[in-house]
Amino acid sequence: MATMISSAVTMARAAPAKTGNSIAPFFGRKAEGAKLPSNRMKVTCMQVWPIEGKKKFETLSYLPDLSQEELLKQIEYLIRSNWIPCLEFSKVGFVYRENHRSPGYYDGRYWTMWKLPMFGCTDATQVAKEVEEAKKEYPDAFIRILGFDAVRQVQCIMFIAYKPPGTY
Repeated sequence: MATMISSAVTMARAAPAKTGNSIAPFFGRKAEGAKLPSNRMKVTCMQVWPIEGKKKFETLSYLPDLSQEELLKQIEYLIRSNWIPCLEFSKVGFVYRENHRSPGYYDGRYWTMWKLPMFGCTDATQVAKEVEEAKKEYPDAFIRILGFDAVRQVQCIMFIAYKPPGTY
């Protein structure tokens, strides 16, 4: 009986593998050329950013100005992301060059920091109060909020919180 079992096992090993393809070919769905997606209705709604008259600023510059509620939501996102809120201000809200064509240190990239970074800030209204103070002190200056990641040592977000009256 033992010889019979071992010969059966040997026979099973010696059996040749199947060489034929047992899977039927997949043809898939045919492309429907007449029903391609179209954005005909949306094309009339799209707008092009004007090349003159409107300056592009920071992260949210292509959107309309933020309301107070939207500003608070952005600040809450900044705090929730564990970034340190900082406020900066400048009389000229965009990059400019004076007296030279090549870029330099004082060509509008670096704004003046308002007070110190708000380490440990956990409330968006604290940041909004600082924006209001900066507006009172410098009503004709642009004010922006930035979020600084102290772990990676990088600035992660920046947006304009206030534009002086009469600016674009």
